[in-house]
Amino acid sequence: MADRVRVVFLGGLGEIGRNCAVIEHSGRCLVLDCGVMFPDPEMPGVDLVLPDFSYLRERSADIAGIVLTHGHEDHTGGLAYLLREVSAPLFGSALTLGLARSRIEEAGLAASTQMIVLADGERRNIGPFDVELIPVTHSVPHGFATALHTPQGVVLHTGDFKLDLTPVDGRRTDLSRIGAIADGEGIRLLLSDSTNAEEPGFAKSERSVGESLRPIFAERAGRRIIVACFASHIHRIQQLMDAAAATGRRVALLGRSMLRNTALARELGLLHVDDGVLIDVERVDELQPGEVCVISTGSQGEPMSALALLAAGENKRLEVREGDVVVLSSHAIPGNEWAVAKVMDGLARRGAEVVHSGIAHVHETGHAKRGELATMIAVARPHSFVPVHGEYRHLLAHARLAIEMGVPDSEVLLCEDGEAVVLTDEGIDFDGEVPAGYTFVDGVVGDVGTGVLRDRRMLAEEGVVVVVVAVEARSGDVLTGPEIITRGWVHAPESEDLIDQARAAVLKAIDEAVGDGAWDADTLRRVARRAVGRIVSERTRRRPMIVPVVMEA
Repeated sequence: MADRVRVVFLGGLGEIGRNCAVIEHSGRCLVLDCGVMFPDPEMPGVDLVLPDFSYLRERSADIAGIVLTHGHEDHTGGLAYLLREVSAPLFGSALTLGLARSRIEEAGLAASTQMIVLADGERRNIGPFDVELIPVTHSVPHGFATALHTPQGVVLHTGDFKLDLTPVDGRRTDLSRIGAIADGEGIRLLLSDSTNAEEPGFAKSERSVGESLRPIFAERAGRRIIVACFASHIHRIQQLMDAAAATGRRVALLGRSMLRNTALARELGLLHVDDGVLIDVERVDELQPGEVCVISTGSQGEPMSALALLAAGENKRLEVREGDVVVLSSHAIPGNEWAVAKVMDGLARRGAEVVHSGIAHVHETGHAKRGELATMIAVARPHSFVPVHGEYRHLLAHARLAIEMGVPDSEVLLCEDGEAVVLTDEGIDFDGEVPAGYTFVDGVVGDVGTGVLRDRRMLAEEGVVVVVVAVEARSGDVLTGPEIITRGWVHAPESEDLIDQARAAVLKAIDEAVGDGAWDADTLRRVARRAVGRIVSERTRRRPMIVPVVMEA
């Protein structure tokens, strides 16, 4: 009887981000990716959202390694936090490890972390795991699908992928190797990217964006062009630089990650540009507007990003002027729409023409659409299937597609974060759950929980009322107060009558409590909160946080 193989999902199933899975057999673990998720509007003050690492902490001695499928933050951004708690070597392409290294260095963990570069098609033993890296095309170069040759057959994780037949670097998704595995050993379990499972057809080639960018540059001769895109999208940056050079423009880079990533890509031979084309952003004012192209970070409207500061007129290195052209070469990540719209509005107020994906083909997805997902299933011919990487509706659409493509209904499992599946000689089945809640980062990891977020939402939506009163400990007589302090409920100078009523209600409630012989601090806090709450509800129909402070003297 062959050893059982278990797959545990710690993130990325039911959301966009936090991608992290664990493959287990022979008593060891292999971690596949460790990403972050960006907070939504219901998480005020939160910087990042991590997977729950408690399961990995428990199994830390069993972790053979961490394999990274590609360099995006939703797959690598959590490493600096995980590596504080577990020690394991990292495996990935040179670019993926280079992109991850900066975060790890910032955390002071680079010296203690072993990083092992893997090449396209390389097959390597990591502990008991026989791991093969298969090239796939995505919106960051050198992504991998991961084929795990296990005692229960091949487990194939596609990573993020698309089937681009004319990629900028010529590196296509290696369907031939996937087909060869299917024809040979067979693929026991396919875990496949579900992001665009609801989108019909096939994604366009990344080259199509370059074809759209060139006329945008040519038709705006004499005007300065500023383009915002992901700093990891090296192929997009290459096409922007080519379009700029073809129209006689010099290129300036804006944003720390843009400078860092382009330097890394040039060092690895993935980005090609003549030194004479690049100039420092401080020198753009020395050139005529039509001779300038600035490539910037901040396409998602991040509050302190280069583009957001430009829109607010607060960027110290560059200023948007009347007549400038700003191209947002990206789609808004779900949840970021409001922030992106705010940045676009700010740019328009400064006199810029804003070109975005809603009016021009300046972005193309890096994720496979339904036609490509069906092709992957047809080539892989998996015995079993679990959709990964996507919100629940994406996973559901992908599961239904797999069944349409001939995978037996009983072999398609729809999983969510925290669930595990197991492969045995008898088949595939669910195998319990592990902790997989959100871990919030707000300066310090883990000091913010759901209770804190609930309080923050209440404060943001309804405000706070603080009641301060001092009483004589032995008699319960009120010595000073009650003082009513409010923030976000009513504006005190304009609501003196309402605050006076609240003050009188608290005094009356305290007098009644003392008259009943109960004047301990806990009792007085309860009656003060109840009295203020009644006035607040009756007069304003609001529910601010009420904080009673009773001091005994």
